[in-house]
Amino acid sequence: MPLTYWAEYAWLDGTVAAGVTITAGADGRIAGVGTTGTTGSSSNGNGTTGTPQPPPGAVVLRGLTLPGLANAHSHAFHRALRGRAQTGHGTGHGTGGGSGEGGAPRSFWAWRDVMYRAAARLTPDGYHALARAVYAEMALAGITCAGEFHYLHHAPGGTRYAEPNVMGEALIAAAAEAGIRLTLLDTAYLAAGFPEGTGGAGRTGRPLEGPQLRFGDGTAEAWAERAAALKPAGHARIGAAVHSVRAVPAAGLPVVAAWARERGAPLHVHLSEQTAENDACRRAHGCTPARLLADHGVLGPDTTAVHATHLTAGDIGLLGGSRTGVCMCPTTERDLADGIGPAVRLRDAGSRLSLGSDSHAVIDLLEEARAMELDERLSSRTRGHWTAAQLLRAAGADGHAALGWPEAGRIAPGAFADLTTVALDTVRTAGPPPRLAAEAAVFAATAADVRHTVVGGREIVRDGAHLLVDDVPRALAESVAALLDADGG
Repeated sequence: MPLTYWAEYAWLDGTVAAGVTITAGADGRIAGVGTTGTTGSSSNGNGTTGTPQPPPGAVVLRGLTLPGLANAHSHAFHRALRGRAQTGHGTGHGTGGGSGEGGAPRSFWAWRDVMYRAAARLTPDGYHALARAVYAEMALAGITCAGEFHYLHHAPGGTRYAEPNVMGEALIAAAAEAGIRLTLLDTAYLAAGFPEGTGGAGRTGRPLEGPQLRFGDGTAEAWAERAAALKPAGHARIGAAVHSVRAVPAAGLPVVAAWARERGAPLHVHLSEQTAENDACRRAHGCTPARLLADHGVLGPDTTAVHATHLTAGDIGLLGGSRTGVCMCPTTERDLADGIGPAVRLRDAGSRLSLGSDSHAVIDLLEEARAMELDERLSSRTRGHWTAAQLLRAAGADGHAALGWPEAGRIAPGAFADLTTVALDTVRTAGPPPRLAAEAAVFAATAADVRHTVVGGREIVRDGAHLLVDDVPRALAESVAALLDADGG
């Protein structure tokens, strides 16, 4: 039976409309949209008529209703590190990989060691519990779809589980229980780094060790065989990922790319997050990571490069010219001191931009959206690189497209009925007139201002409370403690 929502204000085709009715069909898609505009009731010809007051029986959404937000880059288990690996208390000013007095990592590479220790402890049940809580936190933040960059495949030591994809299936089940859509980007991670010396083509790279053994399948062909056994679900689609050019030897890159292209699946890759990666790639292959990916058929309109922080002008031309998308993760890039990526130049070159919360230092797509503009202001010392409408597109439609859900990310008949409502009466958002509600949402609101989240026509969050997961903060605390605190970690 169709369900009607009435949005006090809604973001339609780049403008704020008042008194919008949105009818969700039994298939979870929008059957009709109606708006009063400013002149009274009207109909869009799709069987739904707007009204300045909620129709009888309609579910009321007070605030600004946006298309659901897409988190295009997630590592669910990194959420366990929040507050534990971000702030140093030492007084040293070295640039090495060590820690300050308080034990916090002082570089990306030292942070990675902390992350590996967490990865070493995860079990399928523990991963399910943590991911369920993390995805519920995403729903509370208005995120209706996440891209999970998944490389934690096997048991400690690299032994395969009896069910080789049990860890990925735990993530798919967790998303279902939290009520959001998921693209599981099953990730090839085969080497610990580039082979030593020059002439790296065809060489296997440095062997995995320690916690990394859980990530590897041995060869790209073995990865492809295991990934092919993953099954999509109504709420979940399967994509592929190259962890990075340092983790997948050059000979394996075409294998992963072909796997994705044969299935019409999205393909993601970490790219040039660190200058050390670029330097090592030049030593091993005589070119930048972007050129290596281009030469091995990885770039293209179905590919999304994540971070893309340290690019040459030639790299930007390769990405834009191939219409490769780029996922920016500003809060993680700041947290890990990675740098500010060339987002404006990538956009101008032809790359579609999306957004992700990556390590989940915070989970807030509104913050990611405004950070892309504000970080560019810091870098360029000029303002006005993106409008609120463009940033909402990056957080919505373009993020969904990057994850293989082109039917989502807009409020229109035929699209998925995925909605996010941001309150306009909080201390952060009160004041601007309704016509500037999008600007208020993007440049002032936070995840705490999200009031309602709808996925496939079903309410997941109502009045700031998750309807499927009881006490999300407790679920987060318990799952993190079970992972890290059992032995004082």
